[in-house]
Amino acid sequence: MSVASYRAPDTMLGPQQVPRLVSVVWTLLVINTLGSQGANTIIAIPRPVAQMVTMGSVVAAFVLALMLNPRLQLRPSAYLLLLSLLLVVSIVASTRLESGFGALFRCFRFTMFVGTLWLLTRWWDGWLGLLRTHIRAICAVLATVAAGLVISPGTARPDTYGGRLVGAIWPLTPPQIGLYAATVIGLVILLWLGHHTSRSSVFIIAAPAMVLLLMSQTRTALLGLVGGLAVALVSLMTTSERARKVFTRTALIGGLAAVVAGAAIATWFRRGQTDLTELTGRAKVWDALLAAPRTVAEEVFGVGLTNKSFDGLPIDSSWLAVYHEQGYLGLALVAAFLLTLFGVAALRPPSLPRAIALFLVVYCVIASYTEAGLGDASPYLLNLTMAAALLGVVAPATDRRVST
Repeated sequence: MSVASYRAPDTMLGPQQVPRLVSVVWTLLVINTLGSQGANTIIAIPRPVAQMVTMGSVVAAFVLALMLNPRLQLRPSAYLLLLSLLLVVSIVASTRLESGFGALFRCFRFTMFVGTLWLLTRWWDGWLGLLRTHIRAICAVLATVAAGLVISPGTARPDTYGGRLVGAIWPLTPPQIGLYAATVIGLVILLWLGHHTSRSSVFIIAAPAMVLLLMSQTRTALLGLVGGLAVALVSLMTTSERARKVFTRTALIGGLAAVVAGAAIATWFRRGQTDLTELTGRAKVWDALLAAPRTVAEEVFGVGLTNKSFDGLPIDSSWLAVYHEQGYLGLALVAAFLLTLFGVAALRPPSLPRAIALFLVVYCVIASYTEAGLGDASPYLLNLTMAAALLGVVAPATDRRVST
C-alpha cells in the first residue's frame, strides 16, 4: 500500500487483469495457508504429507513470483514494510530456540510468504483480477468442503466437533470454514454492488457459502461478516443508491428476523453452551498464558513462532498469540499495520475498492479477538494484503461513482 496517492495511466480507465501465472502464485499462497492439521478426513492424510503440500506451495509460489519479477520491481507499501519488520522480530525471537527448531522452519515459511507478497506488488493495479483469483481459490476450498459433506456426512459433521461442519477431504476446522465462507460472501456481495458480477453469482456462490457458514456454527465469522459488510455499505452509501437500498432492506430484514426467530438465533449462537463468557474454554488458556512468568527478552521479543498453542492448548487469539510469539514489539507492529490500513482508507475517496478493503480489514479485526493469524502466514494476512492492494490504487473518477 503506497502512502502517496497513485493514479492509473489515462489509457487504463478500469482495473486491469493480472497474468495467469500471477493467479497461480496467489492460489499457491492460499493453499499454503490452509494448514496441515484439523479434523479426520475420508482418506487419512498423514500430517507430514499435508505439511509437504502446504510448505511446497509457498516455495513454489516464491520461485514463480521471482521468475515473473526477475528485476525485483517492487511497489512501496507501508503495510508490507511493517509486516517485514514483524518477520524480523519473529526471526530474532525464534533463533533463541525457546520454541525448538520448528520455530526456524516456521520463520522460513513466513519469509517465503512475505517475499512472495512483495514480488506481487508489481501487479497491484490489477486489483479486480487479483480479487477474482482470491474468490476462485477460496471457492475451490469450499467446494472440497461441500463435496466431503455429500460423500461422507458423518465424517464432515463429527461428534468430536459437536456436529459442526469440518473438512472431510482436506483437514479444515469449523473456524477455517467459517472464515473462507464469510470472506467469499462479503466479496461477492460487494462486487455485485459495484456491478462487477451478476445477481446470479450472488445466488450461485454467496448463498451456498452462507449455508456452509451456518453449518460450521462459527460465531466469529458471522459477526465479522455482518460488521465488515455494515462498514463497507456505509462507506458506499454516499455514492451508490443500490448500497443504500441494500443497507436499509438488510436492516429491516435483520430486525424482523430477530423478532420472529430470536430463540433459534440464540440457540445457534450458544451451541449448547451455558456460559458464553468462557468462549469455549479460550478464557482459561488466555488467563494461563498471561499469568506465566516471562523474562524481559520474552516480554519484548516473545518466544518465537509456535503452532499457536500454549501448554498444548490452542491460544485462539491473534493478540495473545502475537504477544506470546513476538512480544510487545510484535503487538506494536500488528497494531501499526492495522491502523495504517484504516488511516489510508479514511483518506481515500468513496469507491468500491475502498469499501472492499474496509470489509476485509474490519473482518480481520473482529476475528482477531478469538482467532489467531495476524502474526504469521495465514488467510488473514492474505486478506489484509488484498486490502492493501485495493487501497494502493486510487480509482479514476469514472470508477469512483458506483452506478445504480
